[in-house]
This record gives sequence, C-alpha cells and structure tokens, in this order.
Amino acid sequence: KQWYQRRVAITAGDEVASHRIRITLTSRNLKSLEKVCTDLIHGAKAKDLDVVGPVRLPNKNLKITTRKTPCGEGSKTWDKFEMKIHKRVIDLKSPSETVKQITSISIEPGVEVEVTIADS
Repeated sequence: KQWYQRRVAITAGDEVASHRIRITLTSRNLKSLEKVCTDLIHGAKAKDLDVVGPVRLPNKNLKITTRKTPCGEGSKTWDKFEMKIHKRVIDLKSPSETVKQITSISIEPGVEVEVTIADS
C-alpha cells in the first residue's frame, strides 16, 4: 500500500467526532503574530493533527493625513500616519478537546485570536 492509502485506512477506522477548526490571528506587530502562528502549528503537529496554514491574508493599511498646525495658519504642511493590520488563518481538523490544549499556549500581547468550530 502507498502511504496515502494507509493514512486513509487509519483515519477511516476512527469514529472520534472531529471538527474543522479555523483559527484567525490579527495583530499590528508582525513578529509577535508570526511567533504565535509557529507556536500553534508546532503544538498541532506535536498532537499529529492535519494543519493547513498559516495562510497570509492581505494587510489592512489604515491611513490618516492631518495638518501639522493646530490653528490653520502658516505653510500648509501635512503629517501622514499609517497603521498596518496583519492577518493569518490556520485550519485544523481535530476533536474540540484537543484544540483547547493547543490554544492554551502563551499568546503575545497585541495578538487577537478568534476560533471558529464547524462540523465536518
């Protein structure tokens, strides 16, 4: 048998209720976001789960342009401020009890985690 046929035979025998789980991570700080992603993926692979991702979604660039002078007099100079919001999506296929163990890692400050569970 090929490796994929053995894998299907092994997973077909299990009758554990597995769910499709989507973890969405958003942050302004890219380094902390990538660290949380790698921690989640290493934890999921240690539990021998099917992992898809991290899928990098497009950044949101929030821009604000304002006048430098508070009174409006003087030369017309402008300040430009920009904030980038980074987003990653990780898909897992596992029982919901296992996800609770995986997501119990220490999450960096400034990283928002959203977990969505769907039946498969």
